[in-house]
Amino acid sequence: MTLTGEYGPMMLRVALMYVSTRAVAEEVVQEAWIGVLKGIGRFEGRSSLKTWIFRILTNTAKTRAQREGRSVPFSALASGEADGEAVDPDRFLGDGERFAGHWGAPPRRWGPEERLVSAEAQQVNDASIERLPPAQAAVITMRDVEGLDAEEVCNALDLTETNQRVLLHRARSKVRQALEEYMQ
Repeated sequence: MTLTGEYGPMMLRVALMYVSTRAVAEEVVQEAWIGVLKGIGRFEGRSSLKTWIFRILTNTAKTRAQREGRSVPFSALASGEADGEAVDPDRFLGDGERFAGHWGAPPRRWGPEERLVSAEAQQVNDASIERLPPAQAAVITMRDVEGLDAEEVCNALDLTETNQRVLLHRARSKVRQALEEYMQ
């Protein structure tokens, strides 16, 4: 498989987090590949090739988004994310309990296996990711949908390890909640 075949679809999904249309995202991906070709001689190997490519992609997408007037600094995307708890505190055992801080009850069974793997459940999952704040959507997409490791995501999005973990936890909690509501 070629690099474009392996990374192209993933790059398109990441680019869509920064620009307004699929057509513009496709242009961003093409510009990123041109940047990769022009800069491959300067690749020093301090990170993986994949991380380096995605760093070029995110920089290209941010530049393009600024030109479109749609850009917000990545650090500003988290401004509304700190509101509220990631998981309702009532779901955990209280301070006076023997196992304080542990789940109050084990998760309920999801029901028929078919519901879990159904196309409808996948649509709920996808829609819940689309509703996430942009920083959370970027992190969960890169980690859980595309399978990048934490270091690759941190490098590609210029995040600290701690910030990446917090964004991923909040995103997973919101997606889990949406799936739980669907399954009930």
